[in-house]
Amino acid sequence: MTLAIFDLDNTLIAGDSDHRWGEFLCRLGIVDAHRFAAQNDRFFADYQRGELDIDAYQTFVLAPIAGRSLSSLADWQAQFMRDWIEPIMLPQAARLIAGHRSRGHRPLIVTATNEVVTRPIADALGVPDLLGCQVELREGVLTGRPTGTRTYREGKVRRLREWMHDEGETLDGAWFYSDSHNDLPLLELVDNPVAVDPDAQLAAVARERGWTVLSLRD
Repeated sequence: MTLAIFDLDNTLIAGDSDHRWGEFLCRLGIVDAHRFAAQNDRFFADYQRGELDIDAYQTFVLAPIAGRSLSSLADWQAQFMRDWIEPIMLPQAARLIAGHRSRGHRPLIVTATNEVVTRPIADALGVPDLLGCQVELREGVLTGRPTGTRTYREGKVRRLREWMHDEGETLDGAWFYSDSHNDLPLLELVDNPVAVDPDAQLAAVARERGWTVLSLRD
Protein backbone atom coordinates (compact mmCIF):
# COMPACT_ATOMS: atom_id res chain seq x y z
CA MET A 1 0.00 0.00 0.00
CA THR A 2 1.12 3.57 -0.63
CA LEU A 3 2.16 5.13 2.66
CA ALA A 4 0.77 8.48 3.77
CA ILE A 5 3.18 9.42 6.55
CA PHE A 6 2.51 12.27 8.95
CA ASP A 7 4.49 14.09 11.57
CA LEU A 8 2.23 14.90 14.52
CA ASP A 9 3.19 18.00 16.49
CA ASN A 10 2.42 21.28 14.72
CA THR A 11 1.43 19.26 11.67
CA LEU A 12 -1.73 17.29 12.48
CA ILE A 13 -2.35 19.29 15.65
CA ALA A 14 -1.84 23.01 16.23
CA GLY A 15 0.76 22.68 18.95
CA ASP A 16 3.44 20.45 20.43
CA SER A 17 2.05 17.57 22.47
CA ASP A 18 5.42 16.82 24.08
CA HIS A 19 5.83 20.35 25.42
CA ARG A 20 2.18 20.46 26.47
CA TRP A 21 2.58 17.18 28.35
CA GLY A 22 5.33 18.82 30.37
CA GLU A 23 3.02 21.75 31.14
CA PHE A 24 0.31 19.27 32.09
CA LEU A 25 2.62 17.51 34.55
CA CYS A 26 3.40 20.88 36.11
CA ARG A 27 -0.31 21.62 36.43
CA LEU A 28 -0.88 18.25 38.13
CA GLY A 29 1.69 19.21 40.74
CA ILE A 30 3.72 16.00 40.46
CA VAL A 31 6.90 17.87 39.47
CA ASP A 32 8.57 21.03 40.71
CA ALA A 33 6.70 23.33 38.36
CA HIS A 34 9.30 26.09 38.16
CA ARG A 35 12.33 23.87 37.58
CA PHE A 36 10.56 21.39 35.33
CA ALA A 37 8.96 24.08 33.17
CA ALA A 38 12.26 25.89 32.74
CA GLN A 39 14.04 22.72 31.63
CA ASN A 40 11.10 21.76 29.41
CA ASP A 41 11.32 25.15 27.69
CA ARG A 42 15.08 24.74 27.17
CA PHE A 43 14.60 21.37 25.53
CA PHE A 44 11.86 22.81 23.31
CA ALA A 45 14.16 25.61 22.19
CA ASP A 46 16.86 23.04 21.43
CA TYR A 47 14.34 21.14 19.28
CA GLN A 48 13.39 24.26 17.36
CA ARG A 49 17.07 24.88 16.59
CA GLY A 50 17.58 21.26 15.54
CA GLU A 51 19.97 20.67 18.45
CA LEU A 52 17.88 18.47 20.75
CA ASP A 53 19.66 15.70 22.66
CA ILE A 54 16.81 13.22 22.22
CA ASP A 55 18.14 10.76 24.80
CA ALA A 56 18.48 13.45 27.46
CA TYR A 57 15.04 14.80 26.66
CA GLN A 58 13.30 11.43 26.75
CA THR A 59 14.97 10.59 30.07
CA PHE A 60 13.79 13.95 31.43
CA VAL A 61 10.19 13.67 30.25
CA LEU A 62 9.77 10.02 31.26
CA ALA A 63 11.17 10.41 34.78
CA PRO A 64 7.88 11.65 36.33
CA ILE A 65 6.00 8.54 35.18
CA ALA A 66 8.66 6.01 36.16
CA GLY A 67 7.33 3.26 38.40
CA ARG A 68 3.79 3.51 37.07
CA SER A 69 1.93 0.97 34.97
CA LEU A 70 0.44 2.00 31.65
CA SER A 71 -3.05 1.29 32.98
CA SER A 72 -2.49 3.65 35.91
CA LEU A 73 -1.85 6.49 33.45
CA ALA A 74 -5.21 6.12 31.71
CA ASP A 75 -6.90 8.87 33.72
CA TRP A 76 -4.01 11.27 33.06
CA GLN A 77 -4.07 10.47 29.36
CA ALA A 78 -7.82 11.08 29.20
CA GLN A 79 -7.53 14.39 31.05
CA PHE A 80 -4.60 15.47 28.87
CA MET A 81 -6.55 14.66 25.71
CA ARG A 82 -9.64 16.51 26.89
CA ASP A 83 -8.01 19.66 28.24
CA TRP A 84 -4.77 20.03 26.26
CA ILE A 85 -5.11 18.23 22.93
CA GLU A 86 -8.73 18.32 21.78
CA PRO A 87 -8.69 22.16 21.70
CA ILE A 88 -5.80 22.09 19.19
CA MET A 89 -6.98 19.29 16.93
CA LEU A 90 -7.49 20.38 13.33
CA PRO A 91 -10.57 19.38 11.29
CA GLN A 92 -8.57 19.77 8.09
CA ALA A 93 -6.04 17.24 9.36
CA ALA A 94 -8.77 14.67 9.84
CA ARG A 95 -10.03 15.35 6.31
CA LEU A 96 -6.51 15.01 4.90
CA ILE A 97 -6.05 11.61 6.53
CA ALA A 98 -9.48 10.49 5.36
CA GLY A 99 -8.66 11.60 1.82
CA HIS A 100 -5.57 9.41 1.73
CA ARG A 101 -7.45 6.48 3.18
CA SER A 102 -10.15 6.85 0.52
CA ARG A 103 -7.43 6.51 -2.13
CA GLY A 104 -6.29 3.22 -0.64
CA HIS A 105 -3.27 4.70 1.12
CA ARG A 106 -2.06 3.55 4.54
CA PRO A 107 -1.80 6.39 7.09
CA LEU A 108 1.14 6.31 9.48
CA ILE A 109 2.21 8.80 12.15
CA VAL A 110 5.94 9.11 12.87
CA THR A 111 6.74 11.44 15.76
CA ALA A 112 9.59 12.27 18.09
CA THR A 113 7.13 12.42 21.00
CA ASN A 114 6.87 9.28 23.11
CA GLU A 115 4.08 6.78 22.60
CA VAL A 116 2.57 7.25 26.07
CA VAL A 117 1.61 10.77 25.04
CA THR A 118 0.84 10.13 21.38
CA ARG A 119 -1.04 6.82 21.33
CA PRO A 120 -4.33 8.42 22.46
CA ILE A 121 -3.85 11.22 19.92
CA ALA A 122 -3.27 8.78 17.08
CA ASP A 123 -6.35 6.86 18.18
CA ALA A 124 -8.42 10.05 18.14
CA LEU A 125 -7.19 10.71 14.59
CA GLY A 126 -8.14 7.17 13.56
CA VAL A 127 -4.54 6.17 12.76
CA PRO A 128 -3.62 2.79 14.27
CA ASP A 129 -0.07 2.81 12.88
CA LEU A 130 2.13 4.97 15.12
CA LEU A 131 5.90 5.19 15.47
CA GLY A 132 6.99 7.35 18.39
CA CYS A 133 9.78 7.22 20.92
CA GLN A 134 9.32 3.99 22.81
CA VAL A 135 9.27 3.62 26.57
CA GLU A 136 10.81 0.73 28.46
CA LEU A 137 8.47 -1.55 30.39
CA ARG A 138 9.47 -4.19 32.90
CA GLU A 139 6.71 -6.49 34.12
CA GLY A 140 4.19 -3.91 32.95
CA VAL A 141 5.84 -1.03 34.81
CA LEU A 142 7.47 2.01 33.18
CA THR A 143 11.15 2.26 34.05
CA GLY A 144 11.47 5.91 33.01
CA ARG A 145 13.99 5.01 30.33
CA PRO A 146 13.59 5.28 26.55
CA THR A 147 14.19 2.23 24.39
CA GLY A 148 14.44 1.32 20.72
CA THR A 149 15.33 3.60 17.84
CA ARG A 150 14.58 7.23 18.72
CA THR A 151 12.19 8.69 16.15
CA TYR A 152 13.96 12.03 15.78
CA ARG A 153 15.67 13.40 12.65
CA GLU A 154 17.61 10.51 11.01
CA GLY A 155 16.16 8.22 13.65
CA LYS A 156 12.74 8.61 12.02
CA VAL A 157 14.18 7.14 8.83
CA ARG A 158 15.82 4.23 10.67
CA ARG A 159 12.70 3.38 12.66
CA LEU A 160 10.51 3.69 9.56
CA ARG A 161 12.77 1.30 7.65
CA GLU A 162 12.58 -1.20 10.52
CA TRP A 163 8.80 -0.95 10.50
CA MET A 164 8.55 -1.27 6.70
CA HIS A 165 10.70 -4.40 6.81
CA ASP A 166 8.37 -5.95 9.39
CA GLU A 167 5.22 -4.83 7.58
CA GLY A 168 6.33 -5.57 4.01
CA GLU A 169 5.87 -1.95 2.96
CA THR A 170 8.00 0.32 0.78
CA LEU A 171 8.37 4.05 0.13
CA ASP A 172 7.17 3.72 -3.47
CA GLY A 173 4.88 6.69 -4.07
CA ALA A 174 4.96 7.62 -0.39
CA TRP A 175 3.84 10.96 1.03
CA PHE A 176 5.27 12.69 4.09
CA TYR A 177 3.76 15.74 5.77
CA SER A 178 5.75 17.79 8.28
CA ASP A 179 6.13 21.29 9.69
CA SER A 180 9.75 20.97 10.81
CA HIS A 181 13.23 21.23 9.35
CA ASN A 182 14.12 18.42 11.74
CA ASP A 183 12.24 16.12 9.37
CA LEU A 184 14.30 16.90 6.28
CA PRO A 185 16.00 13.45 6.33
CA LEU A 186 12.61 11.79 5.77
CA LEU A 187 11.13 14.51 3.54
CA GLU A 188 14.06 14.04 1.19
CA LEU A 189 13.36 10.30 0.84
CA VAL A 190 9.72 10.30 -0.23
CA ASP A 191 8.25 10.90 -3.66
CA ASN A 192 5.74 13.40 -2.29
CA PRO A 193 7.18 15.68 0.42
CA VAL A 194 4.73 18.25 1.79
CA ALA A 195 5.57 21.14 4.12
CA VAL A 196 2.62 21.82 6.43
CA ASP A 197 2.53 25.21 8.13
CA PRO A 198 6.33 24.99 7.98
CA ASP A 199 8.90 26.65 10.19
CA ALA A 200 11.11 29.24 8.48
CA GLN A 201 13.91 26.82 7.65
CA LEU A 202 11.63 24.20 6.12
CA ALA A 203 9.66 26.87 4.24
CA ALA A 204 12.87 28.07 2.60
CA VAL A 205 13.88 24.54 1.57
CA ALA A 206 10.40 23.81 0.25
CA ARG A 207 10.43 26.95 -1.92
CA GLU A 208 13.90 26.14 -3.25
CA ARG A 209 12.99 22.57 -4.14
CA GLY A 210 9.47 23.19 -5.37
CA TRP A 211 7.79 21.08 -2.70
CA THR A 212 4.10 21.45 -1.97
CA VAL A 213 3.35 23.81 0.92
CA LEU A 214 -0.05 23.80 2.59
CA SER A 215 -1.81 24.94 5.75
CA LEU A 216 -4.22 22.88 7.82
CA ARG A 217 -5.13 25.87 9.96
CA ASP A 218 -7.02 28.07 7.46
